[in-house]
Amino acid sequence: MSDFTIFPAIDLRDGKVVRLELGDPTRQTIFSEDPAEVAYRFFRSGAKWLHVINLDGAFGDERRARKNETAIARILEITPEFGGKIQVGGGLRSMKASERLLAMGVNRVIFGTLAVEQPQQVTGCIRQWGSERIAVSVDLRAGKIQTHGWQQSAQMEPGEWLYRLADEGLRWVMVTDVERDGMLSGANPEVTLWVRQDKRLKVVLAGGVSRLVDIQVAHRSGLAGVIIGRALYSGELNLPEVLKEVTHAG
Repeated sequence: MSDFTIFPAIDLRDGKVVRLELGDPTRQTIFSEDPAEVAYRFFRSGAKWLHVINLDGAFGDERRARKNETAIARILEITPEFGGKIQVGGGLRSMKASERLLAMGVNRVIFGTLAVEQPQQVTGCIRQWGSERIAVSVDLRAGKIQTHGWQQSAQMEPGEWLYRLADEGLRWVMVTDVERDGMLSGANPEVTLWVRQDKRLKVVLAGGVSRLVDIQVAHRSGLAGVIIGRALYSGELNLPEVLKEVTHAG
């Protein structure tokens, strides 16, 4: 089961831990004003990886995005105690931005908009830092890729674009069903079917993961992991129980 990873999510906005519904910035719930304390609880519960998103970076608010980077730095201070790792996305629209995070100690950076608009920069990052340190986020609404904090749709064929990136060394892909994100409605593993056709890719499912059966189905489907957000904060899922389920599944 070491090939299947549970990624607790920490979404940052103005230095606070929040969750949005459907990615809508006007539908926000604040769960904590201390991201490092949330990270500590997740690591103490047994998580090996955290999925951290700088929402202000995704929305283009540079001042608040820097505030979130301060929160990320504090999270990184506690990771050695648990041997933990973190992957970070949100607003990484240049190689320089990703280089700054990697230099801070972030283990993997996640590209969304940049991968769509300037895929050559992402392939440059893969060549420079290696395929394990780079991921691409495929955020889908009605089958269309969402960019700029899910506020815009890209007019492109997702499969052809992603497989070209795989040709250049991409291995990690985070697939989010935007229409389920933050809604506790159950996950939709079918949204990953077209990605899973390329066996080179390690696919992680996000969006609506809120039941143990979501995790069981994701594992049986051959996915590399799931990202869990609101369900961990609202109590629908208990992280130690989830990790125990993963450990004993299959």
